[in-house]
Amino acid sequence: METIARDAAHVLFALGFPPLLLGVIGKTKAFFAGRVGPPVLQPYYDLIKLFQKGSVIGGTTTWVFRAGPAAGLATAALASLFIPLAGAAAPVSFAGDLVLFAYLLGLGRFFTALAALDTGSPFEGMGAAREVTFACLAEPAFFLGLLVLAKLTGSLSMGGMLGGSLAAHWSTAGASLALVLLSWFIVLLAENSRIPFDDPNTHLELTMIHEVMVLDHSGPAFGMILYGAAIKLFVFSALVARVAFSAGLGSAWLAWPVFVVGMLLIAVVVGVVESVMARLRLLHVPTLLVAACLLSAFGVVLLAR
Repeated sequence: METIARDAAHVLFALGFPPLLLGVIGKTKAFFAGRVGPPVLQPYYDLIKLFQKGSVIGGTTTWVFRAGPAAGLATAALASLFIPLAGAAAPVSFAGDLVLFAYLLGLGRFFTALAALDTGSPFEGMGAAREVTFACLAEPAFFLGLLVLAKLTGSLSMGGMLGGSLAAHWSTAGASLALVLLSWFIVLLAENSRIPFDDPNTHLELTMIHEVMVLDHSGPAFGMILYGAAIKLFVFSALVARVAFSAGLGSAWLAWPVFVVGMLLIAVVVGVVESVMARLRLLHVPTLLVAACLLSAFGVVLLAR
């Protein structure tokens, strides 16, 4: 019964908390711009409004176009089950689950790109090509970071690598963990189409990456895309939080407060980055992703001393 209650709390938190991160990011950007900005709960209102609307579907699209938003939301939600949030274990955990975790995120990207191509729009096809190209550079940085955690903890499951034993390694392998932390934060920005990689608020087709792929979606389908994107941001923020605040997550009483505050702090940092940096030119995006790969690779090298 205790396990069921723990897993239920995990699912409810993973499904209910993500839009709040978007609200905190928006509020942070508004503060730096000298504006009041929308309420922190505005993403929840937007999702409710979108799910109450009707959908406009082009006559040339197939079932792939309709499946894209649902697949993106489902894969992001399933991926959240592999990450231990606070002090509790993840609902799904087994040796080698890191491969399934990465493939779930890749499957969601695949269906989103396929839905964009299904419209026959050259703009959406261009965005799909950019999304997949940059993902090929972000995934090695993520896997190299996992390799560092697997080496330190001796575990091949997400729950074991991000578990309570990780805190003790900050004193012995702090440099490697710091490099992984920085690399994963760059991956977080890239995978969630945030500045400096992409601007989620722009509508200029020639400069968009992710947003151009969802131009033809509307109503509940667009709501599923936004909700899936929020959960994906939550997943990558949870990865960063588990590494950065592993010491505080070891206490039974402080685990949840530390985790929630850490997640909100990561959202604030993302908002600060988007407020003080400009969007990179597309030619410079691969350079930053390669730098993220090198950071994780150096973390592996430091452990091989």
